[in-house]
Amino acid sequence: MLKKSYSNLIYECGTDEAGRGCLAGPVTAAAVILPEDFELELLNDSKKLSEKTRFGLRPLIEKVAVSFSYSHIHNEEIDEINILNASMKGMHESILKLQTQPSFIIVDGNRALNAKLGLKNTLGKRFTSDEIELLKNIPNQSIIKGDAKFLSIAAASILAKTYRDEFMDKIHEEYPMYNWKKNKGYPTKDHRAAIAKYGPCKYHRKSFRLLPEQLYLDFEL
Repeated sequence: MLKKSYSNLIYECGTDEAGRGCLAGPVTAAAVILPEDFELELLNDSKKLSEKTRFGLRPLIEKVAVSFSYSHIHNEEIDEINILNASMKGMHESILKLQTQPSFIIVDGNRALNAKLGLKNTLGKRFTSDEIELLKNIPNQSIIKGDAKFLSIAAASILAKTYRDEFMDKIHEEYPMYNWKKNKGYPTKDHRAAIAKYGPCKYHRKSFRLLPEQLYLDFEL
């Protein structure tokens, strides 16, 4: 059974991201504050659940959450600030979108959440000094495999995964040759075969190694 809280403070927020290892599309982050009496037996790390279960759980989470939000950091911005910074920035944005200010934040992973605030990026959101100060002043704790340990991080992982999957399904209609409806932008064999055949498109992360070095063709990234 997943734990309800790390800090035992009211309005503890869990945050997580999805799509960090993909070759195309955004990295998507979510933040969730659950009520103290929250219980949902099926809730677990999104990677351990079927797609049907994830999408079934999302409205249940959103209905009872004290507050929730999500953010896409798109591929152009990933290329500008790198995927680690983009993942962090997505979680920062999601926290700022919450209607209730968290008293404590738990984040999946092994890095402090307030790393790399105030990036000098030209794309996407630029944080104000007040927003940076707010984020720095909320205590946070990174937890390795936190999405399999705490309810709020698991809930955030489900929101991040499902909202990202919906985005990939949408852009699949624009570029069906990459089969994003199935692979969601991950470096599968069929995705890389399509890149080798058709080249990358506007949704691909140009800073990533889209193909093994020996398979690069004459198209420009």
